[in-house]
Amino acid sequence: MLICVVGMPGAGKGEFVKVAREEGIPVVVMGDAVRREAERRGMDVGEMAKRLREERGMDAVARLVEEDVERELRRAGVVVIDGIRNPEELEYFRDRFGERSVIVVAIHASPQTRFERLRIRGREDDPDTKREFEERDERELGFGIGDVISRADVMIVNERVSLPEFREKCRMVIRAILRGDPDDLPGGFDHLRVPD
Repeated sequence: MLICVVGMPGAGKGEFVKVAREEGIPVVVMGDAVRREAERRGMDVGEMAKRLREERGMDAVARLVEEDVERELRRAGVVVIDGIRNPEELEYFRDRFGERSVIVVAIHASPQTRFERLRIRGREDDPDTKREFEERDERELGFGIGDVISRADVMIVNERVSLPEFREKCRMVIRAILRGDPDDLPGGFDHLRVPD
């Protein structure tokens, strides 16, 4: 089973990933593959993401991490994929691993909340200014991330909650997914919503 976590930068995907790891689930971070390729080519990460998709197609990053995903699936039977950015990547995984084997979890937070989080996080590719933040959002939306978010099986809202509360929401969702077939849940995952 693949649990694909998606969300705009700063929404809380990293915390979801930490909880997944605490639950013993291996994680493949698509952005790490882009960062490695950017470093290899001496390019900016954002430009590298764009270039990869221009050169190799919109599912390029999914293909870059496929071996990692397969290895972790063989080892653990479940893997979290962090960082799907477009419908083509999602479809690549669904085609490769089976429609019912892929669950999409979207993490949502407002732009203002995300901007503040990114400023605090301070990763190399995080924006320093509101303008840089907006440009990054536009780039992400241009990749098609909004389409993937709209197709999510589960939406977790990460707004006006403490970090421990958000992490508990993540844990509840992960455990619900791991309990079995989505049809075992009332209404399936399409109707599974974690309380605000």
